Amino acid sequence: MTRIFCVCQTVRESDMALKTKVKEYREKAGLKQSELAELVHARRETIVHLENGRYNPSLKLAMDIAKVFHVTVETLFEFTED
Repeated sequence: MTRIFCVCQTVRESDMALKTKVKEYREKAGLKQSELAELVHARRETIVHLENGRYNPSLKLAMDIAKVFHVTVETLFEFTED
């Protein structure tokens, strides 16, 4: 008889941080924050807060930004433990 054991770690949502590479990709593309904001129909302040880790984007916004840079959402955004 084979037994499989699972060691699970519970991570609370408050222990997770969203890491973003939006600024890195925006700068590589030579875009200003206001230009990226216009491309994804958002305010420049939204992009500022997103790049500084003070804003978690909606799924639509994350997908729109990823589309601008021709990458996946997972490439731009990653949850990490604090």
